[in-house]
Amino acid sequence: MGHKKEKPKEKVKKTKSREDSPEIADDVLPVNEEDGSDKFPKRMYEEEIIKLQLELVRLQEWIKYKGLRVVVLFEGRDAAGKGGAIKRITESLNPRVCRVVALGVPTEKEKSQWYFQRYVSHLPAAGEMVLFDRSWYNRAGVERVMGFCTDAEYWDFLRSCPNFESMLIRSGIILIKYWFSVSDKEQEKRFLQRISDPTRRWKISPMDVESRTRWVEYSKAKDEMFSYTDTKLSPWYVVEADDKRRARLNCISHLLSFVPHEEVPRETIILPPLEKDKSYVRPPMSEQTFVPQKY
Repeated sequence: MGHKKEKPKEKVKKTKSREDSPEIADDVLPVNEEDGSDKFPKRMYEEEIIKLQLELVRLQEWIKYKGLRVVVLFEGRDAAGKGGAIKRITESLNPRVCRVVALGVPTEKEKSQWYFQRYVSHLPAAGEMVLFDRSWYNRAGVERVMGFCTDAEYWDFLRSCPNFESMLIRSGIILIKYWFSVSDKEQEKRFLQRISDPTRRWKISPMDVESRTRWVEYSKAKDEMFSYTDTKLSPWYVVEADDKRRARLNCISHLLSFVPHEEVPRETIILPPLEKDKSYVRPPMSEQTFVPQKY
């Protein structure tokens, strides 16, 4: 039997998202004259994303220079655009400084451990930023809805999670939590695109298909999760994600503003001349195996 729900200790703010109000007024978002839609113009997006990525490089250098520890969680519906946002954040960064953690199904050994244990081992050291593509909140989402955990485990998580995150923050970790909110119509559109595109079909799994039939259950689970874990110390930041371009720009811009940073002094790099050794004789190229030049 499950534990009786306890009232949250603190009053949390009510956050509205596209999932709460999937129908958006026509005049809320500007129209893209290129295709007549309300999507963010591609040309403008490409200009802005380059600017933000350059600033992300500065942020990365500052994190390394100051020895900061940054953890960013990406949660949300399937096909909400979490992976795309993570890709745009990391594609210009040093993987030794900024790394992505996307854990699969826990092993039998991990199932027997303290729930947070397998996530703790991936937390950043000084000078690192870790992006969690889904996180310990699996227990409040898919595990709860699909019955992969017991009621006791679920309620224990909701009560323990704020304390766990408080411990991380008190230890000096900068914790940022993003929830990507997408409407049911947009999710369906993206699922159909994945099904019809062989290069993206791997992105949709039987679990994703099953989640479509449990939309309301996932909504209730998300609301319950927010009521316990959307706290003043560790709030959720909701990213409106029906427009992928806007979602990426808004998320990255917020991330940059969340972690104050400055320009780091750089040393001038001068390339030394190539070493020349007349005694070196290169082996015959006929003895090497080359990739066929088909192009």
